[in-house]
Amino acid sequence: MRILVMGGTRFVGKPLVARLQAQGHDLCLLTRGRNPVPDAVEHLSGDRSSDEGLAVLKGRQFDVIVDSSGRKLEDSKRVLAITGAPSHRFVYVSSAGVYANSEQWPLDEDCATDPNSRHAGKAETEAWLRQEGIPFTSFRPTYIYGPGNYNPIERWFFDRIINDRPVPLPGDGSTITQLGHVEDLAEAMARCIDVEASTNRIYNCSGRQGITFQGLIQAAAVACGRDPVSIEMRSFDPSRLDPKARKAFPLRLNHFLTDITRVQRELAWQPRFDLNAGLADSYRNDYAKAPTQSLDFSSDAALIGD
Repeated sequence: MRILVMGGTRFVGKPLVARLQAQGHDLCLLTRGRNPVPDAVEHLSGDRSSDEGLAVLKGRQFDVIVDSSGRKLEDSKRVLAITGAPSHRFVYVSSAGVYANSEQWPLDEDCATDPNSRHAGKAETEAWLRQEGIPFTSFRPTYIYGPGNYNPIERWFFDRIINDRPVPLPGDGSTITQLGHVEDLAEAMARCIDVEASTNRIYNCSGRQGITFQGLIQAAAVACGRDPVSIEMRSFDPSRLDPKARKAFPLRLNHFLTDITRVQRELAWQPRFDLNAGLADSYRNDYAKAPTQSLDFSSDAALIGD
């Protein structure tokens, strides 16, 4: 199939493009030209933030369009206004952040969404694609981690562990969160193209299990080759922060756990990485090769003191 990938040279895009190439698809990548493009892949240089930046797509039609970087409805509408709807599928990376707060866990794909979420534009995009009759498959990951991650998720923990800093721990550390490896997400996205039942479906996509904050810190320590018992975890009161804020602490401060039964069943997909293996992979193939150079722990002081 002729596939347009919006981006494709960073985090999620790199393993996805590798899989699509291996499947024999004819790929076209639209990027700003900041990172190298794989051999035998057509590259168009453009910027999705404006009609002018997407002008290189005029006259092009695609069987599949993969959009892993659109955040608002306008982002995806702008692309489709130029290319037209893909003949086979629009594959979209949404977010589990679209869900509203709940007292019941895990969250499935039919749970209510939050119109005030910072990810609300992704839910709006899903609704618009369905309303317009554009065949789509959307994935709602929780926290994506793995080599190439440009969001401070696992690196935030590695920085403190490797530099023998106390790790801020929200409350007693019993809050449950959930992470999914980037390679597993890429595998599900590539697989959906050949599964007709995934048309017009939304999938939670993450690891099999949740983990407590305390467990996550311990697992990160093991990935760094440290004894978890030796890591100082210093508790702070999470009620002082916005539960969904991710600045002082990299994860939302309430439970965040999704049900991945649908994607497992309909795509015959299983996560290849458990959290221990995934964190070890991220440390070995990313952090150890490029440790953070400009470290700033000033935000920790507001949480746990000096």
